[in-house]
Amino acid sequence: MAMSTVQRAGRHEAPNSFQWANLLIARRQRLARAGTLIMRSLAAAMLFAAISFAVAVLVRPPTVGGQLFTPGSRASRDAANFSAPLTVEQVAAKVLPSVVTLETTAGDESEMGSGIVLTSDGLIMTNNHVVAPIHPGPPESATHVVTLYDGRTAVFGVVATDPTSDVAIVRAQGITGLVPVSVGGSAGLHVGQPVAAMGSPLGLQNTVTTGVISALNRAVLTVADADSQLAAFDAIQTDAALNPGSSGGALVDMNGELIGMNSAIAALAGAGGIRSGSIGIGFAIPVDNANRIAGELIATGRATHGWLGVDVADDVSSRAVKITGVTDGGPAAAAGLPIGALITKVDDHVVGSANELVAAVRSRAPGAKVNLGCVDSSGVNRTVLVTLGTDQEQR
Repeated sequence: MAMSTVQRAGRHEAPNSFQWANLLIARRQRLARAGTLIMRSLAAAMLFAAISFAVAVLVRPPTVGGQLFTPGSRASRDAANFSAPLTVEQVAAKVLPSVVTLETTAGDESEMGSGIVLTSDGLIMTNNHVVAPIHPGPPESATHVVTLYDGRTAVFGVVATDPTSDVAIVRAQGITGLVPVSVGGSAGLHVGQPVAAMGSPLGLQNTVTTGVISALNRAVLTVADADSQLAAFDAIQTDAALNPGSSGGALVDMNGELIGMNSAIAALAGAGGIRSGSIGIGFAIPVDNANRIAGELIATGRATHGWLGVDVADDVSSRAVKITGVTDGGPAAAAGLPIGALITKVDDHVVGSANELVAAVRSRAPGAKVNLGCVDSSGVNRTVLVTLGTDQEQR
């Protein structure tokens, strides 16, 4: 797996009408400050990149306190549950008050990302790469400001972060009356379903774009912080325009309910470097996953992820994942998965690379039961039921 290296841009200043060309060039450089990864499952020129316009410096987590956010569970929607959708104008009016801009200034640099309001007293969900330190090592002195839809501003502090899933929780301090987002579900989404994306691309607050769900369960790996921590998740793919600064913003259905958190885009690498900005391929963390992680971060300051207990590699002779090692006492060992077996499916989703398997497993909760499609060493196809463990056992 190769990693692209792109120079960071210098100081960001609020653009005027004559600065947009230079700004876009700067964003092309800054886009990869969190790193971009060449995915084996895509063409060599296609990159995944985090889409924060910004990286904020991590501050000491404040006491959570205040209103409790409890992740809810919703029944999966069936194909008939698209009745009486709202217009785009109605969706925007409903959701925009729940989307904020997060800005960090450190030294002569000012950078931005987006966030989603969870509680009226200031809990906000965003991406880890939006609030991760710009540079490896100790946190730097920085100011952190959240701008609400109504124009109010406040200092924000980081409550907890989870680089593995690229989810973070921050709190707007000394401010109330925020409008929590209406949380939907992601289990019953459908390809072709219309969606809207909201956030602050290129620092342009309260931006709304529309599109459809282009694909589901798209494996995404991207660098989530300055220490090159990898985030992996099964994503919602959309053609709604996402750009640097859209990270942490809301992806909603046409009922104005949150179905995902915008987190990454595909970028093309060529002779002139990486082309940042929307090419019609964006990715969001499904809300069912983000919601669970957010609840754990708020409650305990830590998050858990599914763990299979195997070492794997891409199988060069077939589009499958080869087990090269099995952890004694782990979930795979308990289910009888042997070294040398090929994994071809997780539930009903085909996995053709190690990246896809890692994303699928990490996107599930510990204790989840999954059916793995396998081919054993004798060439027999079988399905193995595995109860996932927790990655906290490995930390």
